[in-house]
Amino acid sequence: MLNGPMLKNILIFALPLALCGILQQLFTSADMAVVYWFEDSVAQSAVNSNGALVNLLINLFSGMSVGVTVVIAEYVGKKRTDDLHSVVLTSLVIAAVSGVLLLGLGIGVSAPLLKLMNTPPKTLPLATKYLRVYFIGMPFLMIYNFGAAVLRGVGDTKKALFILLVTGVGNIGLNVLFVAACKMSVVGVALATVLCNAASAVLVMVFIMKDGLFKIRRTSRIRKEYVKRIFVIGLPAGLQGVVFSIANVLIQSAVNAFGSSAVAGNGDAVNFEYYVYFFVNGFASSTVTFFGQNYSAGKLDRCKQVFKINMLASLIISTVLCVVFTLGADAFIRIYTNDKVAIEFAVVRMWCVLSGSMLPCLYEIAGGALRGMGHSMLPAVFTVIGSCIVRIVWIYTVYAAYAYYWLLMIIYPISWILTGAALIISYYIICYKAGFYAKKKAVEYSVEVADDCVDDSIVAPSSDELLEQTDTNDEVMA
Repeated sequence: MLNGPMLKNILIFALPLALCGILQQLFTSADMAVVYWFEDSVAQSAVNSNGALVNLLINLFSGMSVGVTVVIAEYVGKKRTDDLHSVVLTSLVIAAVSGVLLLGLGIGVSAPLLKLMNTPPKTLPLATKYLRVYFIGMPFLMIYNFGAAVLRGVGDTKKALFILLVTGVGNIGLNVLFVAACKMSVVGVALATVLCNAASAVLVMVFIMKDGLFKIRRTSRIRKEYVKRIFVIGLPAGLQGVVFSIANVLIQSAVNAFGSSAVAGNGDAVNFEYYVYFFVNGFASSTVTFFGQNYSAGKLDRCKQVFKINMLASLIISTVLCVVFTLGADAFIRIYTNDKVAIEFAVVRMWCVLSGSMLPCLYEIAGGALRGMGHSMLPAVFTVIGSCIVRIVWIYTVYAAYAYYWLLMIIYPISWILTGAALIISYYIICYKAGFYAKKKAVEYSVEVADDCVDDSIVAPSSDELLEQTDTNDEVMA
């Protein structure tokens, strides 16, 4: 990350990470497809209606893993690798505690929150069962997330991809077994996810313990300085995710009012948004890690390259995917359902939201660069304002006056544009203050002064004159 060709190294880092997210979503999509084809649209709606609520409950702690990646990257950039095993121990303890808290919270509040979200009566019992089983796997999920964050800190995203590939294939097999053969419906889907999360946690721990930098030793200690640094960087990112999810929960509540078919179709369309977003997120995580290491090492020119390459790459790839999925909306949705009403709602969402899903690149890449510099609160604040407060105001004003589904969806691209503009402006202001362009200006100034001082009347000495001058200098030295 500190040396070598930038584009190649960024792609080696970002693409496996993006594929990790895509694999996770493909396996979630498999959950939905299996439930629909072997059960019905009501069962599929029960799974789809939980996405926003699950994210609301886990985003705080999942966001903390960003702090782990940044801290590891800082230590590597400063070549302070001797004590990384203590940082890893501290991170894993935070992960385990977070998972246990989520386990209790999820089981306790899932039913009341689903009711508050206007979950359709037909869907509510199944949705509650699904959530309660799903949250049993939270300790495993947190250990995997934090373990993968540790590996990302040194630029290793391939191991996480391998883990998800293995456990994801197992998840599909267990889905078919539990739902089709054992007739366990949504409980079977949730149970398959729990078992695969457990396997992911075990595998990531095996990889960490085999790495000499990270292997936990007798001298490893949980230290306050590491906890503080992880919280300073990770907590704003986690709070950003929570507040972001609050807006999505409110939007999901509004969608629920259209009925179970609308919920199913809306959830099916979201799958394709995630496929696009995971590429954006892959390059955003690349920005955090590459920027963090190079900034800590004082390599500001490489930091500017990191920002430019990640922004362009994420925009190009996400735009291509948006165009393909939107133009083929009807055909893609039929992978998940044949319900005509569900398809109608899904297509509307894809044209309103998916068609602009390249816009999060603007704030995700800029926010990743700011976090790499240690400015974690600023992107959190702007994201809260742009992607939460603006959406909530829209729901209770514009949408409340004209309750059309498309009008509810259009707020997504509007909020992305506002948030992206704010964070890009902030990024450039902070870069100028941090001296990213000072060196370049100094060089340009010195060249201009040198040019001004050149006298055209001065003629370069000949080779004979240079030899005579050298002989004279030799005599003087003697």
